Amino acid sequence: MRGKRTTTGAALLAGALAVTGLALAPTAVAVTPDTATITADCGAFGGGEATLTATQEGTAATLTLSSSAITAPLALAQDSITSTLTLVNTAGGTTAFTGTRNPAMAAGDPVTVGPLDGTVASGDTLEAYGGSLQMTVFGITITCTATGPQSPGPFVFD
Repeated sequence: MRGKRTTTGAALLAGALAVTGLALAPTAVAVTPDTATITADCGAFGGGEATLTATQEGTAATLTLSSSAITAPLALAQDSITSTLTLVNTAGGTTAFTGTRNPAMAAGDPVTVGPLDGTVASGDTLEAYGGSLQMTVFGITITCTATGPQSPGPFVFD
């Protein structure tokens, strides 16, 4: 009976230590910075400052673009803009973030698209300058490009 209690006590102690270890384990660092600004040129559809907001969970990442300088040409229903945001990887190549998520917007409202979904690898360093945002609205494709590097710098994914 005494051996059984010792074994049970040891198992409980090991379980408690494992739980404590999990509770004290450092959380994973995600993308930094989590926001950046760019100046975008969307041709006849306008341009100006835009904010990119990034999130990361493992290899899954999202980006949202919002801008009060770029406005909706017409009233747009929620989730009606098909968007592809392509960022340049400083190690070479590009990474695309895609989706059809956007809030409902009245004509003249600031444009927001996203969160757009993409896949990243640890160490990816992604920059909007050299990439593009393509938005398809009512069958019309609008292409926006950054006119310079994003600030404060590229997104670095953990």
